[in-house]
Amino acid sequence: MKKLFLSLLMCLLCTTPVFAENKVISVNQFVEHPALDAVLKGLQDSLKDQGIEVKYNVHNAQANMGTATQIAKQMVGEKPDIMVAIATPSAQACAQALNKAPEDMKRPFLFTAVTDPVAAGLVNDLNNPGGYITGVSDLLPLKEHINMVMTFMPGIKKLGFLYNAGEANSKVLVPKLQAIAAEMGFEVVEATASKTADVYQAAKSLVGRVDAVFIPTDNTIVSALESVLKVGVQNKLPIFAADVDSVARGAVAAMGFDYYKHGVQTGVMAAKILNGQNPAEIPVEFQKDLELHINKTFAEKMGVTPPAELLQKATKIYE
Repeated sequence: MKKLFLSLLMCLLCTTPVFAENKVISVNQFVEHPALDAVLKGLQDSLKDQGIEVKYNVHNAQANMGTATQIAKQMVGEKPDIMVAIATPSAQACAQALNKAPEDMKRPFLFTAVTDPVAAGLVNDLNNPGGYITGVSDLLPLKEHINMVMTFMPGIKKLGFLYNAGEANSKVLVPKLQAIAAEMGFEVVEATASKTADVYQAAKSLVGRVDAVFIPTDNTIVSALESVLKVGVQNKLPIFAADVDSVARGAVAAMGFDYYKHGVQTGVMAAKILNGQNPAEIPVEFQKDLELHINKTFAEKMGVTPPAELLQKATKIYE
């Protein structure tokens, strides 16, 4: 009888899927700001809600590409069950580190909050990522963003585009925005900042040259958003954003993603990998649900009145 019990117990252990308590996820987050912080929180909450216990090694590069590269190498040495990179620069650093790693050190790699994974050199095929990598993209539905700006300011002639030219996720949007501008009859005026300390001067350089400013999901600019908002308030220059977290901080409006939900979506994909699915066979996913957030207080400070039609559609309004 004892032998029979032990045999049944062994069969049960072998056939029951177990998410071990010591699952480890190493995270390379490029910089701390509300949108990327929300991605991490969404990922963690998603896995917890799915009943998966995880130990996290969370690293933050503080917007320094060299640091992101060192973190990526360190993460390979940690031998986690999954490597996660939040934002394009960190994803590129992790991909390079894994490519150089010995075969027995390679790990499943999941990127998130990456605008264009193909342009960033992370995957060649969105439907068949191959290798050990897949993830979730936050590619902007750029035309919908610009339509929102034009609804606020129908007579706009020049739109400032403030970004870091060193970030692939922002650079890839420039020709797309210029094509939309040619179609809709306005001019794009670029201003760039390579580090957060340069953001204020880059924003000031647009004063008197543009009717409004649009900020993409650029990690450098969003990290120093308050500097841009200061320029907007001082000069009655409306600042529009691509992520809704920036509206809570003072941008006039955004037709953007909820990055917490983006993290939750990433967590669902992480669970598939932890449950044994090959990342090479998981297509890259995109977040499609948009939310319209409007900050009436800062809109007034920047000299623009939110149109009634947008206020009626808004998911959230900050008074």
